[in-house]
Amino acid sequence: MQTQTTTHAAHLPQVIEPRNPGMDLDMHWVRAAQANTSAIERRTATLPGRRSLKKEYQAAWLLRAISCIDLTTLSGDDTADRVRRLCAKARQPVRADLLTALDMQGLTVGAVCVYHDMVETAVQTLAGSGIPVAAVSTGFPAGLSPFHLRLAEIGESVAAGAGEIDIVISRRHVLSGNWRALYDEMRAFRAACGEAHIKAILATGELGTLRNVARASLICMMAGADFIKTSTGKESVNATLPVSLTMVRAIREYYHRTGFRVGYKPAGGISKAKDAIVYLSLIKEELGNRWLRPDLFRFGASSLLGDIERQLEHHVTGAYSAGYRHAMG
Repeated sequence: MQTQTTTHAAHLPQVIEPRNPGMDLDMHWVRAAQANTSAIERRTATLPGRRSLKKEYQAAWLLRAISCIDLTTLSGDDTADRVRRLCAKARQPVRADLLTALDMQGLTVGAVCVYHDMVETAVQTLAGSGIPVAAVSTGFPAGLSPFHLRLAEIGESVAAGAGEIDIVISRRHVLSGNWRALYDEMRAFRAACGEAHIKAILATGELGTLRNVARASLICMMAGADFIKTSTGKESVNATLPVSLTMVRAIREYYHRTGFRVGYKPAGGISKAKDAIVYLSLIKEELGNRWLRPDLFRFGASSLLGDIERQLEHHVTGAYSAGYRHAMG
């Protein structure tokens, strides 16, 4: 890996990327999309062993990973106080003494992700920070509520101040090969979001095959998705490297054909700092340095931040600390 991509997030120049406007449904392109499962699995199996980062290089990549985290709480027992504490952690994700030792200033996470009922609280708490609030929507996680209610839910979250909307697609459209229905659904969701960016959750663990993942990825991008995302975090199988490789190659092909960059968000099951570095290396190798910024790459995670902070403390002090020293709030 080149060290030049590990510039601290606070020092990154702002880049304004044109939004993906979508395009007409191209079924020839969709039907041509395939996925060689054995080749994909061989490729991803080599990733963890081929990349080894030590000392300051590892610390720099872990700081970059923090800047790309969607710090998330999606529990039935969420309270306003819990969300406020999470937002405080989002503003300062690493203890001040560690940031000082690392010569790091201005580090924040990429976004805070909550249910609709907590959007207003999160928006108020994060005011002035520049950290967007993402709301899960459209009957998350199953996506089976009436269609008009799913559209209304998007509108309510946007009105409450959410800058990003994480929607869930109807898996049945993928499993039955009803690509037009998936495209029309996604276009309607995109229109309902207005200026808010939309992340399309594919729930890849429920799509059956990597070919379905590739085709669903293309459909959602054709319909105007700003991000495609692996999972809700509620499925039995969430983000995996084979699924991620399939999706990022669809993103790369879409960019080469249209000139528009679409973001990627692996979510669920990524809880260790070493795993975050593997995912970042995959993005760097397949999509390039431009995608290693929070406007085009996010981790859907909560416990990941705690493990990264422990690794950073080890880098600074030479000793591992207990998890309670790095609370989420």
